[in-house]
Amino acid sequence: MRHIIIFLICLIAGCHNLFSQDINYSVEKIWDNGKHCAFTSLIKYKGNYYCSFREGESHIFDSKGEANGKVRILQSPDGNRWESVALIGKQGFDLRDPKLSITPDGRLMVIIGGSIYRNKALKAQRPQVLFSSDGKNFSEPQDVEFEEPSPNNKDWIWRVTWHNGTGYSIVYSMGGSNEATVRLAATTDGIHFKYITSPFEITGFPNEATVRFLGDSMYGIVRREKDGAQAYWGRSEPPYTKWEWQKMDIQVGGPDFIAIEPDLFILGTRSYYIPRRNKTILLTGNEKGIFEERIVLPSGADCSYPGLLIEGDELWVSYYSGHGSKNCSIYFAKIPLKLLKSY
Repeated sequence: MRHIIIFLICLIAGCHNLFSQDINYSVEKIWDNGKHCAFTSLIKYKGNYYCSFREGESHIFDSKGEANGKVRILQSPDGNRWESVALIGKQGFDLRDPKLSITPDGRLMVIIGGSIYRNKALKAQRPQVLFSSDGKNFSEPQDVEFEEPSPNNKDWIWRVTWHNGTGYSIVYSMGGSNEATVRLAATTDGIHFKYITSPFEITGFPNEATVRFLGDSMYGIVRREKDGAQAYWGRSEPPYTKWEWQKMDIQVGGPDFIAIEPDLFILGTRSYYIPRRNKTILLTGNEKGIFEERIVLPSGADCSYPGLLIEGDELWVSYYSGHGSKNCSIYFAKIPLKLLKSY
């Protein structure tokens, strides 16, 4: 009996240490101005850190029934003190999902979804792009140009990842039958895009997608809305015209991931495990697309769309959440990498 008691004490102590380790990271609210702030991206540029997101009266429409979201960009010298350096809008457009990248010529680039609504009906999606050479002064949003534009003018460049002088993005295009297609596009200047694959054989309304590189191998994750809504995981080798896709066992929303090594990929996404109780989570996995949940960040209600950045021995995460307040705010977490590697 005594041995059993000692065993239970040790087991409880071990579990306590494990749970304590799970919360051994910092989370701060870095932006809350009473607006609906959402869909983040995070990057380091010329020694400073930048966080971009959409800012509006609500998730889409304001009190007048109009969709006119703007892009807010924050700057920080250290990841602790943040200030706004830009608030950018475009007449007639709802600017959404501003994603940051750095062009081969050293400019900060922001790729943006440009939605056009009339009487609350989506009429067009025209991707926008803007640039900065100093992180303070930004060009006006301009239309992205496709070599082969879709016939219904409803395209979305959700995120661009640069590799060896070329920027890549899985673009999704909405069809007239409430369906969508996804295929890989490439650019060398951030403005002109051409498709380098045919539409992938992914059904179930595929949409938001991220591609990343490990060496020269390209990996991609695609969100789906129907047919079980499980995400798809893909891999391709140069010249990235042929892909191998497989259905994952998780549903994702606003996905971003980092490829560190074949057996350590870090994925940030919205969790759908509990219906109507969304959370923002981090998972670790491998190049085969097999992931396990590791950390549930303080979050709830309308949330997720993280930006991920490795800084030293930490993973930095930006995300938005509507827990604990009337509107959605922007949060920022610093998580020791050893916490994620220890599993």
